[in-house]
Amino acid sequence: MRISEMVRTTNETDISLKLNLDGTGRYNIITDCGFFKHMMELFTKHGNFDIDLCCKGDSEVDYHHTVEDVGITLGKAFKEALKDKKGIYRYADIILPMDESLILSAVDISGRSYLNFDVDFPEDYKIGDFDAELVKEFLLAFVRNAEITLHVIKIRGENNHHIAEGVFKAVATVMKQAVSIDEKNKNALPSTKGVI
Repeated sequence: MRISEMVRTTNETDISLKLNLDGTGRYNIITDCGFFKHMMELFTKHGNFDIDLCCKGDSEVDYHHTVEDVGITLGKAFKEALKDKKGIYRYADIILPMDESLILSAVDISGRSYLNFDVDFPEDYKIGDFDAELVKEFLLAFVRNAEITLHVIKIRGENNHHIAEGVFKAVATVMKQAVSIDEKNKNALPSTKGVI
């Protein structure tokens, strides 16, 4: 089983996370931010991962540190759980509809950190008490620490909740596909370099 456990403690957050890449979509998410909890539950379910996450953050300031530090911790957990990356499909892409919104996402488990985030939100930049800009902050932290290349592009969308939900579902789906084991090549590294 490809499982990792992470703990991250700073002056701003206290995080414990357990990730199983070969799960069933089971989640236990504890965080002070209701909307972010909802997004992490979507990510877990649509990625078919198992995630236990407890984050206590300085929410009296705002949710920036909570969201960013969970992204850091989750990225590190993915990197550790993937181990040598033998047998993975490595690449995946999707165009995902979420009501009126349409999100494109593509990933390469490349060993190189790069995020192209071409998603704008309508003028009301809040989703409840959640700043929509934190979607990008989460993905930046995740990509840097997982060492992956990720593209997320909004093709269309008007409702901030639907746009954010589409992003999390699309990223979860491509991650699920890219980290899946290719049974025909389960002992091979998907690279001519011999290393990822």
